[in-house]
Amino acid sequence: MSGPLTLRRGVVVSVDRRAPDTAITVDVAGEHRPAIAYVDLTGPVEEGDEVVVNVAARDLGLGSGGFDIVHANLTRGLSADGAAGAHVMKLNYTSLQHAVDPVEERAGDLELPLDRAVAVVSLHAQLPCVAWALAEARPGTRVGYVQTAGGALPGALSRNVRVLRERGLLAGHVTASPAFGGEQDAVTVAGALHAGLTALGWDAAVVGPGPGILGSDTALGHGGLAALDNAHAALALDCRTIIVPRMSSGDPRPRHRGLSHHTRTVLELLLRPVMVAVPKGEPVELPGWAAPREAETDLAGYAASGLPARTMGRSIEEDVLFFRAALAGGGVLAEEV
Repeated sequence: MSGPLTLRRGVVVSVDRRAPDTAITVDVAGEHRPAIAYVDLTGPVEEGDEVVVNVAARDLGLGSGGFDIVHANLTRGLSADGAAGAHVMKLNYTSLQHAVDPVEERAGDLELPLDRAVAVVSLHAQLPCVAWALAEARPGTRVGYVQTAGGALPGALSRNVRVLRERGLLAGHVTASPAFGGEQDAVTVAGALHAGLTALGWDAAVVGPGPGILGSDTALGHGGLAALDNAHAALALDCRTIIVPRMSSGDPRPRHRGLSHHTRTVLELLLRPVMVAVPKGEPVELPGWAAPREAETDLAGYAASGLPARTMGRSIEEDVLFFRAALAGGGVLAEEV
């Protein structure tokens, strides 16, 4: 059962455009509250604008969503036109539905096997490690990122993607439904992978959720399970599919120490075998049919790269195994390109 939207009126008192999206402060009933405006959806925002904000996440005290989100700008956001010629909807049948040009329309007819390498991540923090390790092993490889369900849906929220694109470590960013707001939008994960690996000229792909993984402390009710659907999409396209395991030496929760129960559940539910990247020399118990692939990991090199190096608030030094496993994913991906 879902509850009603938790909406409040407010007035914008400050605007910071240095953030990935427009970070603002909104006066709601006398309280100054941090908020984000997705200006591609709601239009530009200025000090003094009257806005409607969704306050649910901040009121719940969510660590990964501790800010309000502009639902509508009543001052200057009610006269925008939709994207010319676009006819496919994202967030359809909600008050935030908007038209996009799906990247699938740029790809030709489906021809199998696609025979490309795809790395499947379950946490957004794994993405920079995979991209960096691939670039170190195979300079010049064009790897794209398909963002899926399981974490944050707005593509522009990802600081990781912005940094990787600026440094040339990602060739593109496609948000597959229900995710939206990437450089390209796709209706499906399979469609995003197919278009990226054909029409967009990617040599390989990384697929997984945006930042802020969802979780309900249950075996199946968490964002990491998106890796199951993403792996199946890659397998269906006859791609060489690599699971980048979530592992940890620093998580205080026993279910995530060593091989996380998130990854173990995905491996137990997969309908076809996949490769599982493993840091060289790290003992890991996997389901009998899984195909472990070891790879060397340059932890010091990644630490010196200046790329994002925290997961769940922990640094590389505080969770060595998490970063080694993610770097192994990039190493195995490089071997399969």
